[in-house]
Amino acid sequence: MPANPAGDVPPHEIPITGELDLHTFRPEDLKELLPAYFQACLARGLTEVRIVHGKGTGTLRETVHHHLRRSPFVARFRSGDTGTGGWGATLATLVPPYPK
Repeated sequence: MPANPAGDVPPHEIPITGELDLHTFRPEDLKELLPAYFQACLARGLTEVRIVHGKGTGTLRETVHHHLRRSPFVARFRSGDTGTGGWGATLATLVPPYPK
C-alpha cells in the first residue's frame, strides 16, 4: 500500500459479529467507536456484545465501563466469566430497538 501523504491511517472495516476486539484501537477512539458499533449490531439484530479489552492494568476496562454506563444503547453490562474472557472482556446487553 502506498504511503498516505497526509499521514492518516486508512480506516479499516470492522466485522459486525457481536464481538469487538479493542486491541487495535486507541482509548480515545472509544467515544465514537462504541456507539457506532452498537448501532451496527442493533441494525443486524444483535443485542449481546462481547467487548475484548484485555486484562492488563485494568485502565482500558475502566474506560470501556465508563462509556457503557453513559451509553443509551446499553441496558446492562458485566465482566466476562471463565468461558467468555474473564476480566479481559465485558459483556454488554444492548437496548433492543422499538418496533416500527
